[in-house]
Amino acid sequence: HHILFVCTGNTCRSPMAEGFMRKLAKERGISVDVRSAGVAAVDGMSMSRHAEAVLRDHQIQDQITSSSLTADLLNWADLVLTLTGSHKQHVLARFPSAAGKVYTLKEFAENDQQILHDLEELDQLYASIEIRRSLGESIDAADHQRLIEIQQRIPGFDIVDPFGGTRDDYEIAAADIRKALEKLLDKLETHRLG
Repeated sequence: HHILFVCTGNTCRSPMAEGFMRKLAKERGISVDVRSAGVAAVDGMSMSRHAEAVLRDHQIQDQITSSSLTADLLNWADLVLTLTGSHKQHVLARFPSAAGKVYTLKEFAENDQQILHDLEELDQLYASIEIRRSLGESIDAADHQRLIEIQQRIPGFDIVDPFGGTRDDYEIAAADIRKALEKLLDKLETHRLG
């Protein structure tokens, strides 16, 4: 598995996800190649000091520097996991050919069947609405209403940005990331064994 984590500047959330994923996968004996990037990253920036400290507290010494999101990185990845829905939308808007392998981390890790069904229907509705829009057609009121109903049922899949926050803010984001990664690894283990 080649997994790419994507956030904004690639100095907080996605490097933490990269570091944690590498460590947790190794502990479970799951073979993954992991990288991270940012939709607005400057290449070569150091991780934020709080992100680095959080990883160090978990015996992760990875020296991760920022990378901007490129077509080459997306081509390398089998799976692209963004830290928020807006990152996912950004990736798909810039690289529509990546559709089908781009999810938010929490969305992909989700295992509740009703939520997964809702997400699938939501993606189909969005695609249908975008096609109609691009053809200059009006949006069906029933589709619009259905979109609202599903959006209200689906839990939030964003991992809050700790950038500029306290060490506690980074700890909260890291705990959220680790929880999602454990669920993701459960899925990868099931897939490997099944």
